[in-house]
Amino acid sequence: MFQILILVIKILYIFCLIGMALYGMHNLVMIVLFLHTKLQKKIRQYPSSLPSSHWPYVTIQLPIYNERYTIEGSLRALSRLDYPKNRLQIQVLDDSTDETTHIVTLLVEDMVKKGLRVECIHRENRNGYKAGALNEGLKTALGDFIAIFDADFLPPRDWLKKTISHFVDPHLGCLQTRWGHLNGNYNAFTRAISLGIDGHFIVEQTARSTHGLFLNFNGTAGIWRKTCIIDAGGWNEDTLTEDLDLSYRAQLKGWKIDYLPEIVVPAELPIQIESFKQQQFRWAKGSFQTVRKLLMMLLIAKQPIIKKILGVLHITGYFVHPLVLTSLLILLPIGLFIPNVLRLSPWFMWAGIGPPLMYLVSCSEETPHFLDRLIRLPLMVLVGFGLSLNNSIAVFEGLFNKEIGTFNRTPKFNLREHGKHWQKSDYLVPLNPIVLGELGLAFYAFLSISLLVPYLGWDVVPWLLIYVAGFSYISITNIVQNWQINEHRQHRGDQRSPKFLNS
Repeated sequence: MFQILILVIKILYIFCLIGMALYGMHNLVMIVLFLHTKLQKKIRQYPSSLPSSHWPYVTIQLPIYNERYTIEGSLRALSRLDYPKNRLQIQVLDDSTDETTHIVTLLVEDMVKKGLRVECIHRENRNGYKAGALNEGLKTALGDFIAIFDADFLPPRDWLKKTISHFVDPHLGCLQTRWGHLNGNYNAFTRAISLGIDGHFIVEQTARSTHGLFLNFNGTAGIWRKTCIIDAGGWNEDTLTEDLDLSYRAQLKGWKIDYLPEIVVPAELPIQIESFKQQQFRWAKGSFQTVRKLLMMLLIAKQPIIKKILGVLHITGYFVHPLVLTSLLILLPIGLFIPNVLRLSPWFMWAGIGPPLMYLVSCSEETPHFLDRLIRLPLMVLVGFGLSLNNSIAVFEGLFNKEIGTFNRTPKFNLREHGKHWQKSDYLVPLNPIVLGELGLAFYAFLSISLLVPYLGWDVVPWLLIYVAGFSYISITNIVQNWQINEHRQHRGDQRSPKFLNS
């Protein structure tokens, strides 16, 4: 029995090595394609501007849920868009249960007085969550094109004219623009995660769109052709990532999705660790709900094999977290009982340079200089390792739990400058018991160092120290922030201090 267990651990470790190498190589491929695009030095030419009377009718949808801190700024930005008023409709798809609805009502009345066609569609329930709200708005949408923004996104005045002009291509079903950061320098955490987002939007999305690979609408700061939405089956409510789901269904139906990296829409990054973990949990779980739903369709699609392989690695990207977590859990028994297997590691681990290298090459006029990105990189790496338990649970829920789950939106606080307090907000996310598991994993990694050094020497220490630091940073920062929240609320006499979630 013991020999069978050892054999299973050995096979599992080799599987993890191969899996991490594949995802690392995927990052390296994206980097090569991105650099090839830059070397070509092709400047995207915008189609000629249309006469005012020929601009297509556009509906802008703003799905919101309890966004009293950001909704005004978003609506003000939409009202300033340089686009003919008689060709524009704005829908506020409001599922709010707090004073956000009252704020929206006042803002909409003011915008209507200024000649804009704006309406608030308020639902008394959140059936279908964001997908349900988008479907509800689609029923009365007048536009041939549907632009979508989350409540913290502030599009520049020329955003709509620059994007809509690309739809002269009849095969173009969706156009995504790049996310910027309103509070990227708020603190060390936002500086780190901004680097991760830039890696995706500057490198991966650019590489995929330029070379005709599968890519995804990111849920906001993009515009769809209405006929594409309808032809692909509409917004489905059976995953938590309705954007990824519709993106792949549309592309499998033959529609094209494109990306404009030079058009940047700034938005707010999560400040609270727990809210960031909740966001990542939703994205990871939803992506594997989409995998469960569409993977077979992708595999049998009449597409080039390399395009399908890169599509599979793209849609299953969060699977790297279970691989990282499993590698930690089995490293101790491997080191104690079958250390010879560790000789395989160098043959695969070189691909691990892929993710950090992708962050470093994500350069644009809006991003920090190379040295600044290099300084941010270590914390970004630690955050990635520290998230592996949270995201692994999400992946397995997405694969094996048939319940859709709750769409927990990421709270935003309209904070751009360090020093402003966010700890007083009613939108704060309670501490999740997963933090105890993260603390335990930090201790387990440290214990593994203590037990393995006598057998394996110091070579294993750097790898395990990354786990120790990653889980320690995520869990301890999370607990400290929760303590700060409690302190602020007790100071103002508020007894509603966040507790552990029931889970």
